[in-house]
Amino acid sequence: MVNLEWYRTFKAVYKTGTLTGAAEVLFISQPGVSLHLSSLENYVGYKLFDRTGRKMVPTERGKVLYNFTLDALCKLEEAEQIFQRSTEKHTPTISIGMCFETFQTTLEQYISTLPFNVIIQFGEYPEMIENLEKGILDLIITPQMVAKNTLDYEAFSSETIILVGGNEIDTNDLEAILAKNDVFATENWLKQQKWYGTTGDMEHLRRFWQLNFGKSADFRPNYIVPNLNSIVRCLSSGKGLAVVPDFLCKKEIENEQIQLIWHGKTPLQNTLHFATRKKTMYIEEINLIKKIFKELM
Repeated sequence: MVNLEWYRTFKAVYKTGTLTGAAEVLFISQPGVSLHLSSLENYVGYKLFDRTGRKMVPTERGKVLYNFTLDALCKLEEAEQIFQRSTEKHTPTISIGMCFETFQTTLEQYISTLPFNVIIQFGEYPEMIENLEKGILDLIITPQMVAKNTLDYEAFSSETIILVGGNEIDTNDLEAILAKNDVFATENWLKQQKWYGTTGDMEHLRRFWQLNFGKSADFRPNYIVPNLNSIVRCLSSGKGLAVVPDFLCKKEIENEQIQLIWHGKTPLQNTLHFATRKKTMYIEEINLIKKIFKELM
């Protein structure tokens, strides 16, 4: 008999493109993802993905299966959210969307103190905004704004995307180059270093490079790790560079575990917003979450 979780895992692998990415989305181990996927492939009788390095590229049959099952899976997931909320009449359940790193550095430590139930969702911001509009999510922490008549956005903080590195990196040459305002030499020096990146979208690096050098970064990070917090921990052990939001590494810089390398010639800043539906029955609960974030950021 087919297991619904196999299809849920199949969808996650299809959307993230990696086993690791799917494991993060589903909060299960990577071996668990592999087991679900192989079980589904055995059940349907054909390969759903071609393994190309770290990437999972869907086969033609995989694409057909994804398109055929997507609407049904989305409906089931939506029903799951609604059912869980409707069965808890006395304790509200608030669904919140944000990036994984933001959750770890802010709300995670307060979860057990909240007087209501919480469902945390990670994912791409456009998808979360769509889920907010549908009523699947009640609140989003987002640097992106998509104009919707049914949604409200409230700016509450900002983050600066900075270049950081391990303490073993000698920055004397870079400082001399920056003093001369030599853009070409700055880019060359940076490209000669070891870089860290994540398994997901490298939007921060792309935007930082475009802003400072007027073009896209034409290299890939040497080390790919699960998330931005992992990058900061890896950098604290020695060498390497990465582009990360300043709030994620403020303590590590202050404690001299890593070093701030460069703000960029033009600082890259994101404004963080609370996004909510204009009509919601969870105003008190949402305001409490907002208060926590405003005090921390």
